[in-house]
Amino acid sequence: MATGSEHGLRNIVWQRIKDTVIEDCRNSRGWKLLILDQFTTKLLSSCCKMSDLTCERITIVEDLFKNREPVPEMKAVYFISPVKKSVEALCSDFKNKPKYKAALVYFTDYCPDELFNKMKTDCGKLIRICKEININFLPKESQVFVLDNSAAFRSIYSSSSEDRQSTLEAIADQIVTVCATLEENPGVRYKREPLDNTKLLAELVDTKLAKHYEMDEKCKKKGKTHAQLLIIDRGFDPVSPILHELTYQAMAYDVIPIENDVYKYQTKEGPTSKEKEAFLNEDDELWVKLRHMHIAEVAEQIPKQLKEISSNKKRPDEKITISGLSQLMKKMPGFRKQVAQKTIHLNLAEDCMNHFQLSVEKLCKAEQDLANGCDAEGQKVKDPMRTLLPVLLHSHSTDDKIRAVLLYIFSLNGITEENLNKLIQHVKIENEREIILNWKDLGVPIISTQSFFQQRKPTRRDRSHEERYNLSRWTPVIKDVMEDTLENKLDSREWPHQSECPSAWNGSGAVSARQKHKPSNPDDRKGGSRLIIFIIGGVSYSEMRCAYEVTQGVKSCEVIIGSTHIVTPKSLLDDIKLLNKRPVEPFKIIDESCNA
Repeated sequence: MATGSEHGLRNIVWQRIKDTVIEDCRNSRGWKLLILDQFTTKLLSSCCKMSDLTCERITIVEDLFKNREPVPEMKAVYFISPVKKSVEALCSDFKNKPKYKAALVYFTDYCPDELFNKMKTDCGKLIRICKEININFLPKESQVFVLDNSAAFRSIYSSSSEDRQSTLEAIADQIVTVCATLEENPGVRYKREPLDNTKLLAELVDTKLAKHYEMDEKCKKKGKTHAQLLIIDRGFDPVSPILHELTYQAMAYDVIPIENDVYKYQTKEGPTSKEKEAFLNEDDELWVKLRHMHIAEVAEQIPKQLKEISSNKKRPDEKITISGLSQLMKKMPGFRKQVAQKTIHLNLAEDCMNHFQLSVEKLCKAEQDLANGCDAEGQKVKDPMRTLLPVLLHSHSTDDKIRAVLLYIFSLNGITEENLNKLIQHVKIENEREIILNWKDLGVPIISTQSFFQQRKPTRRDRSHEERYNLSRWTPVIKDVMEDTLENKLDSREWPHQSECPSAWNGSGAVSARQKHKPSNPDDRKGGSRLIIFIIGGVSYSEMRCAYEVTQGVKSCEVIIGSTHIVTPKSLLDDIKLLNKRPVEPFKIIDESCNA
């Protein structure tokens, strides 16, 4: 199981699945086969292993949409989403000659009456159990969740979108399942912004929460609990997901081509090299330990740990190399697993450091100065163009130059159209100017106006006393928001209450997250409060890190952060670029000979 907090999201979700789906399997005799759709496959993969299922007498896991051999002597457990495609696939399994002896059906969320009635009509006689377990989200980490809905970005922000309201409705339904899983009925607040997305979503979530707890069979939590839910729009901090981060996880996902949390790397085995894969998730204890550290610390930590393992086989001052590790594992088979795990991170850290030395290091000073508005000595940047110019004149990639241009524009809260055109020409993106202009659809000023009501920048906390690397001085705005919430310092005019939790809420004794404390034990937080943050339009890895840092800085409040999806600088810029492009309409080729 996960190596994160014992009470983390992944474990809570797995326990809830065990208490419903697995418990019913135990009570129903014999081995079962489990049938999943795309979403529930991701959900189950995010919180358990195949070995966890076989321990519970589930012998086969099948894909709902693939051809499956009938097993008429076995009962099938369907864990699926309550959507038309999945329900129709379920019904087809029992329409003519049933594939299975009976069905135990579990939906991730409320099943619409239309689909429920169809299922009842088509195969009701063979359904032994039908339950809605309300887990319609993915627990990515112990304190991070996503809704697995990157398409929501276009639906919400595109000016040509026709499904904004329905998308917000669906997001609200999913957020309610997060709260239900945590057994919370939080007070809801939102960041006031011109687009109104946060206000609309806050209203929807609060209404649906009230409805859920009215219908809840347990009737445990009808009133508000000691938790707060903050709803924020992606445009509130455009800087954090764009600049180069130098903490391990954020940097790796930025500069290394990691897809679906899989890192591919080369290892030498004799005269040949071989490609291997590693999953970067909470089952990797070393990943959990290192992921929020600065890359400089990681680069020191891994060789140090390897030397501790190999001290009886190698001289203490001998340099650890990737090529020598396979020989080390042969000599020390008892430490093979430990060495193999560290080999993965030695490779990944070296990959990150190579990118840092090649180009990232040259970018970071300018990016940090533009983002913070001052240099490492605290001197104000009086002419941001002088900071930007060296980046534009260097042979950096076009993407890196675009990121620097955006940070320059963000620092000035918008520039004139004339200056923007000059920058676009200089970077040579005349045909891709939308990658900059479309930020306006997120409420971010790009073209400056003389309007008195122009969006103003938030006041930032003073962090000059904190020990930081010169090339990592920027702190995501969300960390200020988290700390202000725990200290009851959020301005109610900027952060209106849609509904309030009990007035006694103060982060349950939370103290300033700026002060240094020993990380609190998960057991110490079991009876405390929760702060749940939801960002519409994507959360960055640096913002995810803040949830852990603030949680460790307080005594009895857990911060959980989530979004529609996780963004990297590249994925966010790709989404921005395509905002005003109409999606390609699917088309069918009609064979007229069939109608002859």
